[in-house]
Amino acid sequence: MRHEEILHRCFRCGYCKLPGDYSDINCPAYLRYRFESFSPGGRMWLIRAWLDGAVEADERLQEVLFSCATCNNCVEHCIFPKFKDQILQAFIAAKEKMVEQGSLPPPVRDYLTTLYKHGNPYKMPQKKRGDWAADLGVEKYANQAYLFYIGDVGSFDERGVQIARSAAKLLGRLGASFGILAAREGPDGNEARALGETELFRHLAEQNIKVFKELGVEKMITLSPHGYNAFKNDYPELGGRFQVFHYTHLLISLLTGTGISEQPDSGPSRRVTYHDPCYLGRHNQDYETVRQILGLLPGIELVEMGRCKADALCCGGGGGNFFTDLVCSGPETSARVRVREAADTGAEILVTACPMCTVMLEDAVKSQNLEDRIQVRELSELVTEAVFNTGRYHGHI
Repeated sequence: MRHEEILHRCFRCGYCKLPGDYSDINCPAYLRYRFESFSPGGRMWLIRAWLDGAVEADERLQEVLFSCATCNNCVEHCIFPKFKDQILQAFIAAKEKMVEQGSLPPPVRDYLTTLYKHGNPYKMPQKKRGDWAADLGVEKYANQAYLFYIGDVGSFDERGVQIARSAAKLLGRLGASFGILAAREGPDGNEARALGETELFRHLAEQNIKVFKELGVEKMITLSPHGYNAFKNDYPELGGRFQVFHYTHLLISLLTGTGISEQPDSGPSRRVTYHDPCYLGRHNQDYETVRQILGLLPGIELVEMGRCKADALCCGGGGGNFFTDLVCSGPETSARVRVREAADTGAEILVTACPMCTVMLEDAVKSQNLEDRIQVRELSELVTEAVFNTGRYHGHI
């Protein structure tokens, strides 16, 4: 197994499941199950025992491995710098070995099977992949400055479609040049890779790379940090080398210099707190772009949660859990803890820049009966409200 040589180095100090100040639990799987076996350190020891033949790949071990939300908190806070960057890769390698053996929890098996058969986890026809853009006037990609990659959630999830439409309308209104693939777009494969289905990931990536190269794509923006991560970090090894940006990277350049932040304050400010998506933050070290955007918006006051940036608590949707639901149910899921933390800041809006995070956090707000205290907004929606829908901005964009 790849990265097997690091397993013996972990002596389960426990820092990997905590934030930087050791004040709380920061591992979604451990928070959900509260057994040490579900912590990163416990997972390391169990993988070693499994490879040594001391334990079998039974249902419990499968649950332990596939419940990992790939949030990268363990990588961020491990105290051993020489091998910390391999921790998450070791977990993925162990899942890869389980995939090869066919030892999968039913929700994981069903997700991967559906992704392979239908080209998306929603079992929707490929020809409907561009339906989210109906009546927006968004053109198919044909040498525009950017390819705008939407992904499965933005294409087919009801809430994700709203976010895709919001981001496309906002970028278009700000003058961005982009096109979409519509029916030619395929899954980015980020979740398949995180679940250890390396061959399926390779298959999906190679199909996408072929289309991108055929169309002459050089620069792309993504709606989701998950797609951004796959295209930026995993596709180059397969020959897919493109300039990849999350849409917020384009948005900040479009907003900077417009004079939006210089508009006179025409009403009370709204208090906003920001949830860092793991695949934008810890995986790709971008903690500032969204905060800079929020700083430009009129009438917006940013208040930080105690756990933010590298210490942010994951919503629990990563590592395929958005679809497999191995850590997303129960009274103390990370999403529920997170929205309570957000509400305690006194903010009226919890904003994030990821479709999956948005769905997870909205569901948690409802389950915690916090609708009267805090609302969830995806960033493009908040920018549109602050700039265009409040009457605060009187310039020309």
